[in-house]
Amino acid sequence: MNSTYPLHFNAIISDFCRKGFPFLALASFSFMHTNGGKIRLVFYSVFVGSALIDFYSKLSNVQDAALMFDEIPDKNTVCAYALLSGYAEAGLWARELELVRKMNVLKLKNDHFTLSAALRACTGLSAVEMGRQVHGYLLRPIPDLESDVFLQSALIEMYGKCGLAKKTWHGFELVGMEIRKEGRNRDIVLWTSMLGVYGRNDHYKEAVDSYDEMWMEGIRPDGITFLTVISACGRTGQVRAGVKYFESMANEFKIDHGPEHYICLVDLLCRAGESQRAWEFLNEALYKGMGSWDLDIGKLAAQRALELNPQNVGICIMLSNLYARFGMWEEIGDLRALIKTRGLRKDVGCSWVQVTD
Repeated sequence: MNSTYPLHFNAIISDFCRKGFPFLALASFSFMHTNGGKIRLVFYSVFVGSALIDFYSKLSNVQDAALMFDEIPDKNTVCAYALLSGYAEAGLWARELELVRKMNVLKLKNDHFTLSAALRACTGLSAVEMGRQVHGYLLRPIPDLESDVFLQSALIEMYGKCGLAKKTWHGFELVGMEIRKEGRNRDIVLWTSMLGVYGRNDHYKEAVDSYDEMWMEGIRPDGITFLTVISACGRTGQVRAGVKYFESMANEFKIDHGPEHYICLVDLLCRAGESQRAWEFLNEALYKGMGSWDLDIGKLAAQRALELNPQNVGICIMLSNLYARFGMWEEIGDLRALIKTRGLRKDVGCSWVQVTD
């Protein structure tokens, strides 16, 4: 193609983007640029600038994303959102919080998104005092704070991460009362946040009780909910309940078990001294052909089981069989050496057969 006329390239680039060929679109733009095509300096547009900020952030190039933000003359909340998201993805909580602080200086209005970003940053920094200040500020510009699910979820996460489970529970109850006035119930986002707080702060009984309360309120659990409640059952010795929750995932709610659910169940059973039963569940998963994570789940579950029951040679043998399935002969040799070093041995079975003439 001899032409470098921008309109021709605009059509080509747009077509590549629509058909899912972003690299060809970028290559076409680069070709036009290097061959003398005229490109207007449109990055001063807030929309293009926001797209570039998002582009740099997704490439983990937050420094250039911040430079792009600084170069936009007429900033708005859209480009601020893009940079806040970039900071969050990179875990740069202090810089995210600093940008929220600068919103007034930049003559940009703080809203639900920027304030939830501030709470997210406080959570990442475990800065409870700063989080309290943000919470206090929220009460002024957002009169319907109690019924805002996402901000309340952010508050629950923040207080919970900072170890204030009781404070979190009071907020959770408050939002429940406000939402019920509107004829609604607390959704799965809020319930999962609350269950996670209990799990992280070792309030395992409360986590199980909250799951039951959630179910009574008519909220359908998800995979994360089950992960939390099964783990809580393991820490409180509620083996039967934990297995029941695990089985109800597929039987009642049609939710597929992930590797993390099997590992959690193995942990629960091994804590109760039921390692053989744990491996029965695990073998069922492995020999159903659960996918490419077979090996990873087997190794992680075996490691956890051995930590809780280091003298169980059966676990080592089952792990050896798993390695054999994937042709990992060197790992099998290492495992046999471990068995020998620990002085473990498998009891040999025998049977009597009567032979008659």
